[in-house]
Amino acid sequence: MPTHRRAVLVTLVTAVLALGVPGLAAPAQAASSDVYVSPAGDDHADGTARHPVRTLERARDLVRARAANLTSDLTVRLASGTYRQSGPLVLDARDSGTNGHKVIWQGTANTVISGGRQVSGWQPVAGRKGMWSAPAPQGLKDTRQLYVDGVRAQRARGAVPVALTQTATGYAASSDTIAHWKHPSDAEFVYTSGEELWNIERNGLGQWTEPRCRIASAEGTAITMVQPCWDNSNKRVEFPDIPGRTVGMVGPGRLTNSGKASYIENAYELLDQPGEWYLDKSAHRVYYMPRKGENLARADVEAAAAERLVDGRGTADAPVHDVAFRGLQFSYATWLTPSQPEGFSEIQAGYTITGDKGWAAQGLCQYVEGGTCPFASWTKMPGNVSFAYGQRIEFSDDVFAHLGASGLDLGTGTKDATVKGTVFTDISGNGLEIGGVDGQTPASGVQVTDNHLYGLPREYHGAVAILNGYTQNNTIAHNQIDHVGYSAISMGWGGWPDKIGDAATPNPSHDNAVRDNLIHDYMQMLDDGGGIYTQGLTGTSMTDGEKVTGNVIHDQWGLGKSVYTDNGCTYETIEGNVLYNASYANVGTTHVDYRDDLGNKDPTLIKDNWWEEGTADGDNKGAVTTGNKTMTGLSDVPAEILDNAGLEPAYRGLLDRRIGAPSAPESPSRVGATSAGADALDVTFNPSFVEGGSPVTGYTARAYDATGKQVGEQAVSAAEFKRTALVRIGGLPSSGGPFTETVTANNANGTSAPSLASLPLTPTAVSALPAAPTGPKLRAKSTAATLAWTPPTATGDAKVIGYRVTVSDGRDPIQVTGRDVLVTQPSAKAMFRVIGGLEQGTSYTVTVAAVTAAGIGPAATVTATTTP
Repeated sequence: MPTHRRAVLVTLVTAVLALGVPGLAAPAQAASSDVYVSPAGDDHADGTARHPVRTLERARDLVRARAANLTSDLTVRLASGTYRQSGPLVLDARDSGTNGHKVIWQGTANTVISGGRQVSGWQPVAGRKGMWSAPAPQGLKDTRQLYVDGVRAQRARGAVPVALTQTATGYAASSDTIAHWKHPSDAEFVYTSGEELWNIERNGLGQWTEPRCRIASAEGTAITMVQPCWDNSNKRVEFPDIPGRTVGMVGPGRLTNSGKASYIENAYELLDQPGEWYLDKSAHRVYYMPRKGENLARADVEAAAAERLVDGRGTADAPVHDVAFRGLQFSYATWLTPSQPEGFSEIQAGYTITGDKGWAAQGLCQYVEGGTCPFASWTKMPGNVSFAYGQRIEFSDDVFAHLGASGLDLGTGTKDATVKGTVFTDISGNGLEIGGVDGQTPASGVQVTDNHLYGLPREYHGAVAILNGYTQNNTIAHNQIDHVGYSAISMGWGGWPDKIGDAATPNPSHDNAVRDNLIHDYMQMLDDGGGIYTQGLTGTSMTDGEKVTGNVIHDQWGLGKSVYTDNGCTYETIEGNVLYNASYANVGTTHVDYRDDLGNKDPTLIKDNWWEEGTADGDNKGAVTTGNKTMTGLSDVPAEILDNAGLEPAYRGLLDRRIGAPSAPESPSRVGATSAGADALDVTFNPSFVEGGSPVTGYTARAYDATGKQVGEQAVSAAEFKRTALVRIGGLPSSGGPFTETVTANNANGTSAPSLASLPLTPTAVSALPAAPTGPKLRAKSTAATLAWTPPTATGDAKVIGYRVTVSDGRDPIQVTGRDVLVTQPSAKAMFRVIGGLEQGTSYTVTVAAVTAAGIGPAATVTATTTP
């Protein structure tokens, strides 16, 4: 062959090797043992760059043949594109790295591991304006999630159309409306909790929960609920000598508010808003009402089908080890248990009571005959990607999005795993789970650093961004967690026995650190949680107990604490954090340590934090507070502390990485109203924490009369609503009540669907002023003081919407507004504000008065002297 021809051929071969499959590059230094995969590949091929295989399972089998005695890392190189899984990629010890080398599953741009099935063939539905339908994908028997161009659609939902009276097996309805639906047994009651505020109901099983149970049948006016979900949510065992105290000691024994459901979901008859969908399983058709701008002829519509995408099945004797996943997106998986008779009988943070008569025994250990152990060993929500007994498992530069359970579960026996530089968003439940609480081998040495978790949970709103059970030597550091519905990070478990004077459940946890994280806009939907929440024993001493240090935590919406030390939380150090804009407390609350009879508090150190609550230094029987600094603003905090929290510089690009098509925000939730005069209502709600790729700019509240006619409207900017937590609709008809209200959210991409409507309310004239606030305290430092108080015991004929504070130095009165003003009232929780600009060694008299629509009430007065 002539030399010039040989040169040309070599050049062509090189090009083919490097670019032979779109999206698949063959780096010059790629090992000869590397395996190449492409959606356009062939599983009969040999997995080389020129002949890639098609499926992850075939790639795994090739790895098994090559990984027995590695001399370098073996990389499975996945071309860009979508790899559709009907079930999980199952890995075991045979799929591990060897000789200190890893097996690396490496993606490129837009490499997606998907459990979804595409839905196509859309046609308009005759007689239903705006509704379209398509055949369900082959093999799809059920799903709880549908996505259009990467934007989650809402299962059809609405108000319960009948009045319900709870029975032993379900409900007696006021009419047979539901019995006439096409498929009543598809429908699911949702019980949203949170604080009982204004006319917003507190349903569910505790302010931190949102259980779900499906209808089993509807015959006439008799609605029978599925079992065991119904009994597990209504028969929880109580101590015979402690009325109202469940043996599980978490929440009530039955659904509150006489079992009233907040709304009903998943029925064809509820399809009435753009963005809603329904799967008719018997007809094998999907129904959907497109949002503005969506074109179903071009859209990628995905029904989540597989329940797990990757399943690492190690054992204690044969762990999966030395496996890395880099540059991959895990998406479009579902979780079907809540749709089944098991339902979703929530305890806390996605843990549920399961099994026949789970209510009578599960996790109740020593407290009931036949109780399973250890105490509080309830059922954890599964992960769509999960590992048990995995060692040195790595996830870096990945995306967990559009998922129907928890995103990633690093479960029993996990050791020395790494999660780094990864995005978690649009996940139905918990973002990341570490370890368990069931007495199995604890997770240890897990490093969770420089990740961005936001816009979750989407379905099970009592879930958290990071759930860490009984673990050892774990580090959760330099993450940013924002716009989440409940707590950001939940640590530990099993401390509840202190509620009856017993010691917290022994557990193996020690040496866990939560440091240098940036957490903001958390608890956006439910209450009684925190930015960092810890439950139970954290170690054996202050030396090896949990360390919460260097975190910046701000802008909490629900009632709770920045750093929450809940039942049995022992040996926790809270040091050097920046904590502000909390509803109720920055740190709290220490409990009695019942491991002996001395009456001491759970040993806790609260040291050198920048905060607003201003608690004085002291040693409260082992709960030590020392060196904390009252902040009047961020300028009081060293810049290096603020700069160090959250993503490190090399990872801040994650904040610009948006998942899915730009969209309007998710609808606001938990809308309620109170009278602001004979023709006016004040409306409050929980904000949209799923923003659709663009910040929420404003909200619009609308009032409707009993016929559904709109009778009032008022817009408010997002900034103003964050400041006041309410919007006033005036000019309502004097004789047209009662009125219901809905709220929409706006961003640069459009307007959300309306929220679920509030309960009806008729405005009335208001004239009686509120009483004075109670228990005022002025915690004075040198140049600032924290004013603390509790709401008035009587508010006249209107609700408190603010406070007026005066200072004896003659400054203008301070107007106090915000969500904490509203949410502290139902349970009379204390609230506080910092007063700055004070002189050292000076006496100040401060007054605080409640404000309602009727006016300003009498003031409470307190005097204190600043320190020299």
